[in-house]
Amino acid sequence: MNYEAGMFGRQERLEFTGEETTRKSRRWIWIVAAAIVVLGAVAFFMMGGSQPEEPKGAAGKGGPAAASQSQIPTVTVAAPGRRSVQTIVTGTGSLAARREMPVGVVGEGGVVTRVLVEPGSWVGKGQVLATVDRSVQSQTAESLAASVRVAQADARLAQAELDRAQRLVANGFISKADIDRKTATRDQALARVRVAQAQLAETQARNRRLDIRAPEAGLVLTRQVEPGQIVSGGSGVLFRMAMGGQMELRTQLSEVDLQRLRPGAVAEVTPTGTTQVFKGDVWQVSPVIDPQTRQGIARVALNYDPALRPGGFASARIVAGGVTAVILPQSAVQSDNEGNYVYIIDGKDQAVRRGVTTGDVSEAGVAITSGLNGSERVVLTAGAFLNPGQKVIPNLQKSK
Repeated sequence: MNYEAGMFGRQERLEFTGEETTRKSRRWIWIVAAAIVVLGAVAFFMMGGSQPEEPKGAAGKGGPAAASQSQIPTVTVAAPGRRSVQTIVTGTGSLAARREMPVGVVGEGGVVTRVLVEPGSWVGKGQVLATVDRSVQSQTAESLAASVRVAQADARLAQAELDRAQRLVANGFISKADIDRKTATRDQALARVRVAQAQLAETQARNRRLDIRAPEAGLVLTRQVEPGQIVSGGSGVLFRMAMGGQMELRTQLSEVDLQRLRPGAVAEVTPTGTTQVFKGDVWQVSPVIDPQTRQGIARVALNYDPALRPGGFASARIVAGGVTAVILPQSAVQSDNEGNYVYIIDGKDQAVRRGVTTGDVSEAGVAITSGLNGSERVVLTAGAFLNPGQKVIPNLQKSK
C-alpha cells in the first residue's frame, strides 16, 4: 500500500512538473514573439520610414539621377581678383652709431686735469672734452712771445736807421753802399720777426692740441679717462662719439633677401624689450656676402632716440617692394612632379587643372605671378581630392 501511495505521489509530481514546463515554454514563446515584433518595427522605421515620400521625389527627379546628384562633392571657390601686396623682408641685428668717432690724444699728452663731459652729453664741433696740464708748454710759449717782441724791436730800429740814412744820402754824408747795408739789416730784422712769430704760433698750436676736443658735433657714447690719468698718443681711445647722434641697425639678411633690397627702402625697427617702433630707411646694402654664413648686412639709418642704445638688439621689417598679383590661400595651391597648380571651375561646373607660378609667401597668402588673371573661380580647399573633369557643386565665397 505504501508502494501504491508512493507511485501515486510520484505521478502527481510529474504531472505538476509537466504543466510548469509547459507554462515556461509558452512564456518564452511570447517573449520571443514580442522581440521579433519590436525589431521589425525598428527596422521598418529605420529602413522604410521615408518610403512614402520616396515615390514622390523619384517621380519628380528621376530616382537614380537624384542619387547621382547627392554624390557630387561641394567645393568652396572664389574669384580672388588682383591686389597690391608689399614684399616684406625681416631680419635682426645690432644697433650702433651710424658714424662712430673714436677720440684720443692728438698732441704730446700729459696729465689730465679735467674731464668736462659724460656719456650721453651733446657736444659741438671743437668743444673741449678734457684738458691736459700745460704748465711747461705755457712757459715755452711765453718765452717765444718775448722773442717775437725782441725781434720786432730790432726791426723797428733797423727801419729807423734806414729812414735817417735815406734823408742824408742826398747831401753826400752817406754813400749808396751804406744805404744798401742798412736796407739789408732792416730786412734781416723783419725776417727774424717772422721766424719768432712762426715759432710762437707752432707752440700755441701744440698747446691747443693738448686739449682733447670733439672732431664733430654729436653725442658722447663712452668715456674712458679720468682726472689725474697720464695720457699720450699711445693711450688709445678716450671717448667714443656718434656723429650728429645718428644711429643705425645693422641687420643680417640672407643672400636672397639682400638681392631684393635697394637703398631708400622703408623699414620699421623694434628694439628688444620694447614694443616701440622706429621708422628708418636702408642707406647701405652690403656689397659682399659672407662665404661661411651666406649672409650680408643691410644698414638701416635711424634718428636719435634714448631708446636706441648702441650695442642693443633689434628686429626690422623692411619693405622691399610691392607687386600686383593674384593672392590665394596656401590650401588652394597644390604641387606635384609637374609643378604648382590650382583647380578652377569652368562654366560646366567641372574641375580644370591650371598650372601656376608662385611668388612670395606672406601673411596674406601666396602670390601667383602667372597662370591666373583673378577672374577665375578657384577652388580654395579640397583641391587635393579632385580630378580633372570632375563634376562639382561650387560654393562661391566672397573675396575679402
